[in-house]
Amino acid sequence: MPDPADLTGQFPIDVDAATIQRHIDELGAIGEHPEGGLYRALYTPSWETGMALVESWLAEIGLETRRDAVGNLFGRLAGTESDRVVLTGSHIDTVKQGGKYDGALGIHAAIAAVGALKTAFGHPRTTLEVYVICEEEGSRFHSDFWGSRALLGRIAPDEVESLTDADGVTIGQAMRERGFDPAGIPSAQRADVEAFVELHIEQGRILNDEGYDVGVVDTITGQRHYRVRVSGQQDHAGTTPMDLRRDAVAGAAEMIERITSAAAGIGRPAVATIGTLAVSPGAVNIVPGACTFSIDTRHSDVAGRRALLRTIESILREVADRRGLGLDLEQLTDHEPVPMTPAIRDLVEASARAEGLRYLVMPSGAGHDSQLMAQHLPTGMIFVPSRDGRSHTPAEHTEIERVVPGVRVLARTLHRLAY
Repeated sequence: MPDPADLTGQFPIDVDAATIQRHIDELGAIGEHPEGGLYRALYTPSWETGMALVESWLAEIGLETRRDAVGNLFGRLAGTESDRVVLTGSHIDTVKQGGKYDGALGIHAAIAAVGALKTAFGHPRTTLEVYVICEEEGSRFHSDFWGSRALLGRIAPDEVESLTDADGVTIGQAMRERGFDPAGIPSAQRADVEAFVELHIEQGRILNDEGYDVGVVDTITGQRHYRVRVSGQQDHAGTTPMDLRRDAVAGAAEMIERITSAAAGIGRPAVATIGTLAVSPGAVNIVPGACTFSIDTRHSDVAGRRALLRTIESILREVADRRGLGLDLEQLTDHEPVPMTPAIRDLVEASARAEGLRYLVMPSGAGHDSQLMAQHLPTGMIFVPSRDGRSHTPAEHTEIERVVPGVRVLARTLHRLAY
């Protein structure tokens, strides 16, 4: 791995801000959702249109393009000494009513950085590829990281017919409609990748509010999702005294207040979010017999995460026992924190320092392809600020002046890895 100490002095590349902005706007016009924002879901017509547009941009800067068996798109700048590959890019799909920047900006940055390196230095020693990831969000199918999982050989054979969208279409059927053969999925696995570097918007407000130019990601947060069902006794709202009630909603409300207060008391980066809540039977004149809610917990430190989870589960059980309520706690997902590769993180940090930028070494509170890639390959991640911390919304925005420094950091990092 290159020595980060070598990253000093002027770096003679020209980052074309106007082209990056044009790419942001052109791709950001594809997949408009009728209620606002974008919805560019895997294997839909808008996804294919977006892929074709990006492929034309890769060809414009002289990269050899190809798609793999699941639809990942690669733009290749061949190495002069090695066929080993350094990948850079992000995902092209969006959430429903998403914005122009989540995922897509990492593609625009990769094209800009690799194009600038090609113009300034020619072909690298180690092959460079822009990696346009076909899917990350799981917004059509519950197929999170479909593109990266294919590259890593992590797609199970039964997923092709077991994963369905809201209309009952299997992911295998959707593949065939776009001209991809599910039988070819194993061929997408690669053994030639040496490293992966992803640029992404922060999706939070720390860089924006505290005046940092870029973030150097050191860890991607650990997550656990729960479904909590609290059961009490359904009774008449007018004839049941307050002291005789086993009110499921009152118990759930106490649990929710104490859990969110506990996470706030632990402090950053601990978070706990109640995203859904359903009351049964849901009538104005009935003491609720049941209440179901979700908890999304995140923490980037292993020990801190375990302490947060212990606290949450203790609160749930204590409130349920004291109020005489039933408690059914279901764990939906569980992911430990994933550190970025120290050597690449150090290169990113040295690149930011060489650019004279104000940077912050920080965790990511959101999940990314990098968290999967880092479990198998040397991986690094760069954040640029998000205006007002907005993401997964049409209001998502990063000014081009705040994009360019991140692209220059990416280019420096790729130069050290590939040239």
